[in-house]
Amino acid sequence: MLKRLAFFIFLLIVVFQAFAQKQEPKISITPLTKNYYVCTSYGYPGDDADLFPSNSLFVVTDAGIILIDTPWGENQTQQLIDTLYKTYHKKIVLCIATHFHDDRVVGFDVLKKQGTKTYSSTLTYKLAKAEHNKLPEFTFSRDTTFTIGGVTLKTYFPGEGHTKDNIVVWFPNDLVLHGGCFVKSLETDSKGFIGDANLKQWPASVENVIKYYGHAKYIIPGHQSWAGGVEQLSHTIDVVK
Repeated sequence: MLKRLAFFIFLLIVVFQAFAQKQEPKISITPLTKNYYVCTSYGYPGDDADLFPSNSLFVVTDAGIILIDTPWGENQTQQLIDTLYKTYHKKIVLCIATHFHDDRVVGFDVLKKQGTKTYSSTLTYKLAKAEHNKLPEFTFSRDTTFTIGGVTLKTYFPGEGHTKDNIVVWFPNDLVLHGGCFVKSLETDSKGFIGDANLKQWPASVENVIKYYGHAKYIIPGHQSWAGGVEQLSHTIDVVK
């Protein structure tokens, strides 16, 4: 009886430790330029993987805050909402996801509850639904321009790459491009998760981005450091090839 009790207590300790290790961490916010900021959140890309950083981009405008890609977790999305309201007394009024994976869309329901208009492409919506991932409230079927509080952004589908639905988001007034997981950081030589990738098409799709946005001053990849600017585009081609 005592042995069984000791074994049961041991199992509880193991479960508690595993749960504690999987607690969501705190987000971090880094200024980029003017009213642009990068929110870094963290997730587990696999059951045995360590925490991995994920980048969202937000812009503070007179009419509210624009967010590109949700943080990687509902708790971390709420952290961002609370931090922005405390700091700027503004709500996130628009959020656009760059593809259907969980690290881009998982915070949609949390954002909806506070009144954010959530968007993705129609293909992203379809793929997210098939994966039972969180869904946006609104969709767009082609490259679309939004203007919030004097800040203009343009969505652009360059072709398949990391996923068949990946888009990039361009802010022409300040030459900022959010590349999402379509763009690889100079910090890595790994292709990352390619279960939904089109490796053959990816380089040509990056060339399309270079053609239109190769003059960008800032490019934010989906994960890791964004140092290196436009060099990240040619680096992505090298990594994929």
